[in-house]
Amino acid sequence: MNNDSGFSVRFWGVRGSIACPGMDTARYGGNTSCLEVRCGDRPLLFDGGTGLRPLGRHLDRLGRIDADLYFTHTHFDHICGLPFFSSAFSPQNRFRLWAGHLLPHNTLRYVLSEMMMAPLFPIPITVLAADMSFHDFHAGETLSPAPGIAIKTRPLNHPNGATGYRIEYAGKSICYITDTEHVPGQPDKNVLDLIAGVDLFIYDCTYTDAEFPKFAGWGHSTWQEGVRLADAAGARRLVIFHHDPAHDDRFMDTVATEAENIRPGTVVAVEGMTLSP
Repeated sequence: MNNDSGFSVRFWGVRGSIACPGMDTARYGGNTSCLEVRCGDRPLLFDGGTGLRPLGRHLDRLGRIDADLYFTHTHFDHICGLPFFSSAFSPQNRFRLWAGHLLPHNTLRYVLSEMMMAPLFPIPITVLAADMSFHDFHAGETLSPAPGIAIKTRPLNHPNGATGYRIEYAGKSICYITDTEHVPGQPDKNVLDLIAGVDLFIYDCTYTDAEFPKFAGWGHSTWQEGVRLADAAGARRLVIFHHDPAHDDRFMDTVATEAENIRPGTVVAVEGMTLSP
């Protein structure tokens, strides 16, 4: 689906926690979190899970890249694609990397450098030959990567912190809110504020309501809570995201059917899918 404004999101990784390639996950995808948002000709990348690797191969075919990469947080499944992001090895490219959950005790450059450090990884972050800059902010700030684009942020309820994003461009809006845990019966005010009236609401739907009690404290939510939040905030369209690695294609088919019955128009994110608000 496309619109005249050139505002869209493409899903390069839709899975949570750990990549799970294989026949049982082939249709929905096994790569971990990575999105490509296009605001006209401006690319905004979100999260660096294993989906960042195929995204890099795609970007390499487009010529010189000048882009921003925003992390929701820095748990391994959201950053492990960076060392395999081919576009970051090209000196012609420029990337600004952002995180809103690490200050005051850490910085994004430090955390990513620690990941790419012996004995965890054989090459250091300094081998990335692109023009790379690292920016830390406080969740709650509004960012302006380019004229006509506003990114509102809010803190999320996740171990070690996380940031939710609302991208506004050409009169439309996309919210990317993943790795957040809800409190049953108490809608998250930060999430409600961010998604109020949003056109496209991408949400952490790792579990079902029936599964949720077994995983309390793990930092994730359910697709049914996503429906409740979308209804409460007047969000136009819900996208189910961050699929649990134990949920195979047949399980996700069932989720898609149930979600469509409860809230028509709800979409289960599929690797390679492109949506416009």
